[in-house]
Amino acid sequence: MRIGVVTFPGTLDDGDAARAVRLAGGEPVALWHASDDVGEVDAIVLPGGFSYGDYLRCGAIAALTPVMSAVVKAVGKGVPVLGICNGFQILCEAHLLPGALVRNEGQRFVCREQKLAVENADTPWTSGFTRGQVITIPLKNGEGCFQADAETVARLEGEGRVAFRYVGVNPNGSVDDIAGVVSESGNVVGLMPHPEHAVESGFGPGSADGLRSGTDGLTFFTSALESVLA
Repeated sequence: MRIGVVTFPGTLDDGDAARAVRLAGGEPVALWHASDDVGEVDAIVLPGGFSYGDYLRCGAIAALTPVMSAVVKAVGKGVPVLGICNGFQILCEAHLLPGALVRNEGQRFVCREQKLAVENADTPWTSGFTRGQVITIPLKNGEGCFQADAETVARLEGEGRVAFRYVGVNPNGSVDDIAGVVSESGNVVGLMPHPEHAVESGFGPGSADGLRSGTDGLTFFTSALESVLA
């Protein structure tokens, strides 16, 4: 199974996302921001980083690139898309997901191991989890505060489109502790924490098995593979 990983100028975690795809058993396919074709891929990842230096707004310039036109078309065809951190910001700027990500409530960059509650386990990226499961995923952002108007938040909550919720600590002031959301179509997921940094024991967050042993992030990628093959 081929999973496209998009690189924009300033992308930081495309290599880590590609590695996560390989560890899950898939074949990563490099996609370039200037290309208007994503080719024959089964799913797409928009990784984290600082696309275009976060000028204007985080993700605003990247959302207007040729590759995002191709991503929009792929979404319309049902291709699963995952946006991580800056990728989440890009998806919001491209109107593939509702809301916006603004400066953290404390006005500081946050880097921590973050507990999340899985609120929706019915997407291509979350089907390997169970609803209510608590996972630990690294988080690192300065503009990770999810905001939306009251009507949009009520719709997300009412339609079960909150994908993940912060547990214990809300690190950035996101409304309703929202860490990730799902599109109305169900095939697009965005979240601020970084699952690609929790895919291999010895290099992830802490877990009950010891320091750096957490691999909860790998389930995002195995879920995508299994959903496409199902």
